[in-house]
Amino acid sequence: MNSTSTADTLASAPTISKFGSGDTILKPSTSAVQPAYDGEDSMTLREGIRLYPKAITWSVLLSLTLIMEGFSTILVPNLFAMGPFRRQFGDLQLNGEYEISADWQSGFVNGGLAGQILGLFATGTLAERIGYRYTLMVGLATMSLFVFVPFFATSKIMLLVGQCLLGVPWGVFQCICTVYAADVCPAALRAFLTTYVNACWVLGQLIASIVLRGMIGDSTTWSYRIPFALQWVFPLPIVVAVFFAPESPWWLIRQNRFSDAKNALRRLRTQPKTQSDTTFDNKLNGAMEIMIQTNEKEQQMQSGTSYKDCFKGVDRRRTEITCMVWIAQTLCGGTFMGFSTYFYEQAGLSSSNAFTLSLGQFALGLFGVILSWVLMAYFGRRTLYLWGQALTFLFVALIGVLGCIPPNNSSTAAISPEIGWAIAALLLVFTLVYDATLGPICYSLVSEMPSTRLRSKTIVLARNCYNVSGIVTNVITPRMLNPTAWGWGAKAGFFWAGTSVLGIAWSWYRLPEPRGRSFAELDELFERRVPARKFSGTELGRGSDEGEGEGENR
Repeated sequence: MNSTSTADTLASAPTISKFGSGDTILKPSTSAVQPAYDGEDSMTLREGIRLYPKAITWSVLLSLTLIMEGFSTILVPNLFAMGPFRRQFGDLQLNGEYEISADWQSGFVNGGLAGQILGLFATGTLAERIGYRYTLMVGLATMSLFVFVPFFATSKIMLLVGQCLLGVPWGVFQCICTVYAADVCPAALRAFLTTYVNACWVLGQLIASIVLRGMIGDSTTWSYRIPFALQWVFPLPIVVAVFFAPESPWWLIRQNRFSDAKNALRRLRTQPKTQSDTTFDNKLNGAMEIMIQTNEKEQQMQSGTSYKDCFKGVDRRRTEITCMVWIAQTLCGGTFMGFSTYFYEQAGLSSSNAFTLSLGQFALGLFGVILSWVLMAYFGRRTLYLWGQALTFLFVALIGVLGCIPPNNSSTAAISPEIGWAIAALLLVFTLVYDATLGPICYSLVSEMPSTRLRSKTIVLARNCYNVSGIVTNVITPRMLNPTAWGWGAKAGFFWAGTSVLGIAWSWYRLPEPRGRSFAELDELFERRVPARKFSGTELGRGSDEGEGEGENR
C-alpha cells in the first residue's frame, strides 16, 4: 500500500479538527497521522493483543450477550425431548405418550426467529440514535421482562407469545456485538473477535445442554421452568459491564462528539511503557484524524443510498454473496444441531443418552470454533467454507444411508441401537466440522463482502435472509423427525444432502476469496467483475492501493 500518499491526503485536509479539549484542536501534522496509520495497517496479531487488551476485554464482555442468546435459542427445541414439557404442552397419543405436534414445534422455534427479524430492523435505527451501549441495555432489560412469559406459560399460545417476544432482544444482541467488536479493535484482531461471536453462541448452547442434562431426572414442571428462570441470571452482570464499557468511537464521531470519541480511544488502547505521554497523545490524534476523514468520505458516499441500492449494479452481486453465505448454513443441514436431542431420541437413543450426547456435541462445537482460529491462519475463507460444505454433505448423506438399514428381527424400534449410536457419532463429527468452518467463517465473510457505503444495510438484509431460511427449515425439520408427521427420522439426511449440493455449487462459482485483500482492493475486484474463482490470483496495480487506509481502518 502507498501509506505515505494516504497520510499526505489526510494531512492536506482542513487545518482545524474537532477532537481536543472543548472539541477544537489543531489538526495533527503528517508526522502524527503517519505513525497512527502505519501502525494500524502493519500490526501483527501479537502486537494487537499487546496494545489492545482493553478493547479485547470490552468486546469479549459485551459478547457475553451472545452466550445468553445461544442458551435461550437452544432451550425450547431441546425441551421437545423432555417428558414434563411434552405433558404440559403436548397431546396424548394412541400409544399413551405425549407428543408436541410438528406444527407447534415449528411455531415455537419460528416465533423466536420472527422476533429476531423485528429486533434486527429496530436495532439499526435505535443504535444510531442512542448508541450501542444503551441499545444493549435496552435489550437486556426487555429480555429480563419477557422471560416472565415462558416461565409462567401454561398453554401453547402463551409459550409461543413468549418466544416471539424473546426473539426481539435476540436480534439486538446479534447486531450490536459484532459491530462493536469491529469498531473497537484493529484489523489484526477483527476476524478473531467477530468469529468469537460463534464461540459465544456455542458456549451458550453448551451451558443449556448441561442444565437440561441435570434436570432430566426431575418429573415436575420445574424441570423446564428452572432452565427458563436461569435466563434471569445473565442480564445483571452483563448490564454492569455494558454500563462501564466505552462507547464505540466510530458512533461518537458520527454524532460529532469528538472529545468523547478521543476519550473512548484512550480507554481502548494501552500506552506502551517506552512511549511518552506526548507521543501517545499524538498517535491518538492521528487515529482520530483518520477516522474523521473516513467518516466524512463515507457520508458523501452514502448520500442518497437506501436498501434498494443494495440490489443495483455491482452491489447486487455483493448483496447476493453476503446473503447466500448465511443461507448456506441452513442448506448444509445445520438444523440437525438445533433439534439434536429430539433427533437422538428419534434415532432410538434413551432420553438420558440423548441429553448427554447433546452436551458432548456443543462441547465439540466450542472446540471447533477455537480450531477455526488456527485454520484461518493457514487457509483462505473460500477454502474453509467449501471444505466445510463438502464434509457436512458427506456426513448427512451417511446419516441418511444408516437410516435405511432395517433393525434386526428382535428389535421393535425403527432402527437398531447400534445404528442409533453410529448416527449420533456422525452428528457429533458434523458439529465439529461445522463449527470449525461454516459457522465462524461466515461472520468473517459477511463483514468483508459488502461495499463500505452499504455494509450495515447489506448485513441486516443478509441476517434476515438467514432468519427467513431458518423459519423454512424449522417448519420442515420437525415434520421430518416427528413420528406423528412425516416420520423420516435419520432418512432426513438425504434431503439435507440434496440441499448441500446446491450450497456447494453456489459457493464454487460465486464465493470469492477475500483473504489478504484490503477493502479498496475488493472494491476494484468487484468493479472489474472478476469471477469468484479468480479473486485470489488476480493482481492489481498500485492504483488499487489508493484509499486502502480508509478501508483497513474502518
